[in-house]
Amino acid sequence: MTEAAITHVAGPLEGTKVISLEHAIAAPFCSRQLADLGAEVIKIERPGTGDFARHYDRRTRGLASHFVWTNRGKKSLTLDVKADEGADVLFELLNDADVLIQNLSPGASARLGLSFEALHERFPRLIVCDISGYGSDGPYTTKKAYDLLIQSEAGLVSQTGTRDTPVKAGISIADIAAGMYAYSNILAALLLRGRTGEGSHIDVSMLEATVEWMGYPLYYAFEGAEPPPRAGASHSTIYPYGPFPAGDGQSVMLGLQNEREWQVFCREVLRRPALMDDVRFATNADRSEARQALDGVINDVFSTLSADEVVARLDQAGIANAHVNDMAGVWAHPQLAARQRFREVASPVGPLPALLPPGQGRAFDTIMGAIPALGEHTREILISLGHDETTIADWRDRGVV
Repeated sequence: MTEAAITHVAGPLEGTKVISLEHAIAAPFCSRQLADLGAEVIKIERPGTGDFARHYDRRTRGLASHFVWTNRGKKSLTLDVKADEGADVLFELLNDADVLIQNLSPGASARLGLSFEALHERFPRLIVCDISGYGSDGPYTTKKAYDLLIQSEAGLVSQTGTRDTPVKAGISIADIAAGMYAYSNILAALLLRGRTGEGSHIDVSMLEATVEWMGYPLYYAFEGAEPPPRAGASHSTIYPYGPFPAGDGQSVMLGLQNEREWQVFCREVLRRPALMDDVRFATNADRSEARQALDGVINDVFSTLSADEVVARLDQAGIANAHVNDMAGVWAHPQLAARQRFREVASPVGPLPALLPPGQGRAFDTIMGAIPALGEHTREILISLGHDETTIADWRDRGVV
């Protein structure tokens, strides 16, 4: 069936109501993806200050970059859930909610009466997703867990960087991993509830999500073996595989996977066919061992070429390669432009570009909702629950909403 023949429909989660007690990245990233699929996501924020990620920076026309990325398509409700009236409103919202997500500090949701055990009898269809650093039990349960700390505990920091200096990943990868597993588990729980009628408890830890992604170095170091050495932006065990400078000051990323590609690389890219018979570089293991000598050969050739000329030779030879883009290069990426991957979304500072979620040719629409101002939907939500203007005004005065 051609894409033109597909009848597009509203998001598959239309009619699904999600309540999220969320801050920072992991839970907001999860709930934003549910909103992109059409779910109604009500983001509960602290009156006056809101999600602290709103204040990380002002890089996006005055808005925080993290917040813009992870919070489109949601309704913002300011609510002090520790106040009696705030707690009552929260439970009113849960009456017809499908999913509750929270990534509060360890133990906070249980103290608020929001554990799955406390909620399941009253709301048997409710799916409860708890996102934390280390999970709901075990000796690390109550430890604070920021992204960098989890990267360290999961072994990621030990595997990134140079031989001399370990470094963290440049993005919040532990938060992202946890958010993705929370998202996929919620989708699975909704499918299960469609068969059983029962809600589920989902306990996602940042540590376990990140360790899952560490599978290759874990098994490489199986039973006490040496882990892969840190190799910067290069591969720790395959060579040449990584960034190489060109003569114009730019870098090109390239990678060889087998001996056939090595021979083509020597003949058509380096144009030094004699290297094919050089015993120092006979196998990948040999090349990895002698990478300093091979580095000198490659740099000698590439120093006479621009990055575009290097890429042209690599493309002609069928060798995998990439530009080493900065953020400006990504914004202007010709492939993203050709596939029309950016849309505009509304925000308190006007329209902003937003990347469509990965996946194209789907038979349903992606809902690219607005980025909410703090408390933008508080009155609307409270009125829908039956509260009058006098009550709402009183709660505002007392900091309940």
